[in-house]
Amino acid sequence: MLTMDKVNDARRVLEGVVRHTDIQKAHRFTNDCLLFFKPENLQKTGSFKVRGAAYKIAKLSEKEREKGVIACSAGNHAQGVALAAMKNNIKSIICLPAGAPISKIEATKSYGAEVCLVPGVYDDAYKKALELRDEFGYTFVHPFDDEDVIAGQATIAMEALDELPDIEAVIVPIGGGGLISGVAYAVKNVNPKIKVYGVQAESAPSMLNSVRDGKIETLSSVNTIADGIAVKTPGENTFRLVNEYVDDIVTISEKEICSAILALVERQKMIAEGAGAVSVAAAMFGKLPIQGKKVLSIISGGNIDVTNLSSVLKRGLMNAGRITSLTIELMDKPGQLERVVDIISKSGANIKEIRHNRAANTDNIYSCYLNVEMETRDYEHGKEIVANLEKLNIKVIHNND
Repeated sequence: MLTMDKVNDARRVLEGVVRHTDIQKAHRFTNDCLLFFKPENLQKTGSFKVRGAAYKIAKLSEKEREKGVIACSAGNHAQGVALAAMKNNIKSIICLPAGAPISKIEATKSYGAEVCLVPGVYDDAYKKALELRDEFGYTFVHPFDDEDVIAGQATIAMEALDELPDIEAVIVPIGGGGLISGVAYAVKNVNPKIKVYGVQAESAPSMLNSVRDGKIETLSSVNTIADGIAVKTPGENTFRLVNEYVDDIVTISEKEICSAILALVERQKMIAEGAGAVSVAAAMFGKLPIQGKKVLSIISGGNIDVTNLSSVLKRGLMNAGRITSLTIELMDKPGQLERVVDIISKSGANIKEIRHNRAANTDNIYSCYLNVEMETRDYEHGKEIVANLEKLNIKVIHNND
């Protein structure tokens, strides 16, 4: 049984093993509430997962230590288990989805783990890990549905309540539910008046669906930039704890996740992965009844694949109207391109890229397409530029508004 004694024991065991991630005040994210961040993206291995993994491994018997441990993960739990096992001189085998970011795979290997790549998603890696556990006698370290792991994650809440005892609401990402189960259990036992809200990606709402329908359900597929919470089936323990202690669950779109990642980079000088940014997005986009309250968003991880970061930030800029893309139909004769550039320049935008497509299939054989990408202040600025072009009978046939 999960108890506060276990949570307090986890805090004692993890003292000096994990970082105490100091709470930060949010800068210009929302006017609805007084927002703070618990930046577990700054944790060792870049994620909160090391807390639960380290506590679970610390509780192993000598016989279990001799056999070694096995785990499955989309990446963050893998690194937590690998690091905790290495520090305890224990063999670790990690099953990861074959599509996991290369950065997470290599980071897991760097902590001394043996990596087994499994075709599919997290749930496929989970099945493979159980097969290897049964075959070789390893101890399975579950990424979320284990009470020792949940107790380890609960230490986040205990740290936060020490720093902000008057907090009124906590926003937590949900994948399988280990993080929010631990946080909600600890928070509600310390102060039942504090609201605990969960956030999932729109395309991976396994816990939301299960709670809504009163039974554990499995999604047919998951596909989200928030790969750390792309879980098809919630756990039994986590489902029970979420039902008992969590006040509400909301979902966030892919566009909103990208916008939150961009906002964290620009305003907080902080890198978060998709799963870590969903709790921030929920506050930014008014998904929860937190108006006028003192609110804590847990940023669960920062292990975003750097090869994807530029495209994520660009999408965030487009979502905010900070990048505007236009397709313009022009008569194919001298001086037309100069007219367009002059209008955009006088409107105060900065052209980033321009492509002149004479081979385009237009209605008029004497015309061509011009594709323009430019930096703009916001959506209104982009609309102003379109209006200025159309005043001079320049035909805009597509824009990203």
